[in-house]
Amino acid sequence: MRSIIFKISLIVFIVIVAYFSFIYFVPYSKGYRAGELIKISKRGVVFKTIEGELSQGLSGAQIFKFSVEKNKSGVIEKLKNLQGKYVKLTYIERYNTFFFWGDTKYFIVVGLDYCSIKHLCSQSNIFTMLVLNAVSLFSMN
Repeated sequence: MRSIIFKISLIVFIVIVAYFSFIYFVPYSKGYRAGELIKISKRGVVFKTIEGELSQGLSGAQIFKFSVEKNKSGVIEKLKNLQGKYVKLTYIERYNTFFFWGDTKYFIVVGLDYCSIKHLCSQSNIFTMLVLNAVSLFSMN
């Protein structure tokens, strides 16, 4: 009887470790987001997590919410210094998250770059067109 309980406990433990390992080490996707960094905060009562928001639209309608792992202290400091500026973030999307990792499935890993408006306009014709359209809409009123 003890042998069966031990084997079942061992199997359950191995399944739990495999699940956590899969969620942590196997990303669903990797990508980049650019926009204005509008929020970086530490949230939680028992487990403190670092959360942020990136505005990707002119009116703030497109908000990209992300989390930062606590062991990325260099990234956290850069984010705090770049709040309110246009940045380019490199992120991974995980299949799932746990309450002690963060609120979102998107985690910032590396590659924080500060971008000026002039740099963004020279890089993207779409962004330039959006800005010009917004200016023309406001000038009509």
